Amino acid sequence: MIKIRDLCGFLQEIAPLKFQEDYDNAGLIVGDINQEIKGVVVCLDSTEKVIEEAINMGCNVVVAHHPIVFSGLKKITGRNYVERAIIKAIKNDVAIYAIHTNLDNVLDHGVNEMIAKKLELLNPVILRPKEELSGDTYTVGSGVIGELKNHMSSEDFLRYLKDEMDVNCIKHTELVRPTIKRVAVCGGSGGFLLNDAILAKADIFITSDYKYHEYFDADGKIIIADIGHYESEQFTIPLLHREISKNFSTFATHCTKVNTNPVNYF
Repeated sequence: MIKIRDLCGFLQEIAPLKFQEDYDNAGLIVGDINQEIKGVVVCLDSTEKVIEEAINMGCNVVVAHHPIVFSGLKKITGRNYVERAIIKAIKNDVAIYAIHTNLDNVLDHGVNEMIAKKLELLNPVILRPKEELSGDTYTVGSGVIGELKNHMSSEDFLRYLKDEMDVNCIKHTELVRPTIKRVAVCGGSGGFLLNDAILAKADIFITSDYKYHEYFDADGKIIIADIGHYESEQFTIPLLHREISKNFSTFATHCTKVNTNPVNYF
């Protein structure tokens, strides 16, 4: 009999909670650790539709990348999407576990390593290491940088990036690098790593959530490519599905079929 505590322990082996950022809320958000697991749904966002999906599939655990609760809830009355998801989960005995910046911050089995694999980057290393947290077991830090096997023109690389990351569009700065060799990536909101990417001599920095004036910070030194938050992290779902399925055989693990991306393109 596999209980929620067993799954929590496994997920914390992949990405220990101590590796999450101070502002984060990773870990078990809703649920009883002593409850037996009937099935798991993996997603980016544990929205009400995902909770409904889990219920309809007979699953009682949702493993999400983003925490549905970031700050304290003073009331739970169903007035917004967060409260409605929490109410539905509690009413139906569905546990919610979030594995967020702690998964961003580990190299092995991490969000950014997954992007590096999709782009077939060679020798990926952490862009901004956290030496105080790293050791023999974990390499910890923000972002990843690696190299393409062969140089590509900037235009060809953007086409390649669009195809490999399955994105509808890319917002980018001026193509100040005629060819791309060194590539820095950070899933989610990675603008804080721009200077690290420049110092590491990256030709292009791939991330998301850039605001208009922040694009000027490239300052002709690097190409910024904003591929979208959901798009940059979408392959975290099969990553978690693979790792959970590989380690637990007594229950089924499913990738959500709900597209939780709140951004649409016309």
